Amino acid sequence: MTRATEGAQALDLALEPFGWFLLLVFVVSYYFIAAEEKYHINKAKPALFGGTFMFMLLGGYYAFNGLNMSPFDTEIAHLILEIAEIFFFLFVAMTYIEALIERNVFDKLKDTLLKKGYTYRQLFWVTGFLAFFISPVADNLTTALILSTVLITIEKNNKAFLVPAALNIVVAANAGGAWSPFGDITTLMAWAANKGTFVDFLFLFPSSFLGWIVTAFLLSRMVPNTSPDVPDTDGEAVEIFKGGKVIIGLGVFTILSAVMGKQLMHLPPMWGMLFGLSLLQLYAYRLKKTHNHDIQIYKSVAKIENDTLLFFFGILAMVGALHFAGFLAHAAELYTMFSPTIVNIGVGFLSAIVDNVPVMSAVLKANPDIAQNQWMLVTLTAGVGGSLIAFGSAAGVGVMGKLHGIYTFGAHMRLSWTVLVGYVVSVSIWYLQFEVLGLYIKH
Repeated sequence: MTRATEGAQALDLALEPFGWFLLLVFVVSYYFIAAEEKYHINKAKPALFGGTFMFMLLGGYYAFNGLNMSPFDTEIAHLILEIAEIFFFLFVAMTYIEALIERNVFDKLKDTLLKKGYTYRQLFWVTGFLAFFISPVADNLTTALILSTVLITIEKNNKAFLVPAALNIVVAANAGGAWSPFGDITTLMAWAANKGTFVDFLFLFPSSFLGWIVTAFLLSRMVPNTSPDVPDTDGEAVEIFKGGKVIIGLGVFTILSAVMGKQLMHLPPMWGMLFGLSLLQLYAYRLKKTHNHDIQIYKSVAKIENDTLLFFFGILAMVGALHFAGFLAHAAELYTMFSPTIVNIGVGFLSAIVDNVPVMSAVLKANPDIAQNQWMLVTLTAGVGGSLIAFGSAAGVGVMGKLHGIYTFGAHMRLSWTVLVGYVVSVSIWYLQFEVLGLYIKH
């Protein structure tokens, strides 16, 4: 069997023994990704192996059988472009975060919170609101890592506070990322694939916010209303180093460059981000020359979590291989067999089990013929649904690492009913806003 791919014919291998072998490679690779803690292997390793090996198998199959390589060449070219757009976007965002860490911006945030004298319940709400409103700009993983560090700085032993607060940060970071084109990898992929404009994603704010608020309210009832024991310190107050505030401004301008470049100039979001990186490098040069302050921008680049970038490369390549082999075309038939709303709600639950990045990538690769409001729904469910299980999102995995032995899979599952209630609220608000009232931009 064959199927059209950019005017050429690609083999449909989904029902062939070779296709089954490809699927087996995917399943085994993904097993080791999911069992990262059991085998103590970084998830980037099996992801990168699976992604590269599956395409080498496909290329070898086409070459060995003397098939037309044109569809294969087209698929590789498209995949490289897709990965490069996400890779460089993340690269710049992570560089900015490292530069802000180096300039003491986040230490200042921790110090400020500690000195406010908040109760545990107040800290729960403050860190939750920060997570929800920082993640649309800084991305959900970075936000969750920063704020979980704040939690463990404030309190190291009180699980009655730490577990609900950690779960609240994960849910808030994922919900906050769902209404921003660059708040989560899933929304970034949907935006880059032109499934919605920048403004379209903003219409998901009510669903994201109200769903999180409901979950946070339920969790807050379990948090003690006492105050943490914070030792008095007579040392100097933590201050942001010179240039830190300017870098914050440059970061905001960089995000605006990505948005305006995409919306007005039809440039991929990574282009505006790389422009912003050039501004950061030039500012670092000026700061060194005129004030003898070295923000060590290249050291910031070196500290970037390369495993995270390689993990996304591998995952996107594995899903791309399944798409080229024809599996996702068959999966897209679910949208004709059932209501797109039902399928997209199911995507949220699948995201919790498998991880939202490969699930969203698979949906985009399958590219079902659904309305624009349905693309917004699947963006919402993939982002928010990842919070249902601890390892369903990058934010959850990151916080599990930061609060090792405290925020665990079991601890999350005992409170996951609160996330489920919030998920139902988010979908219900979407239905009321998009389907009943029609309050969104129709294209």
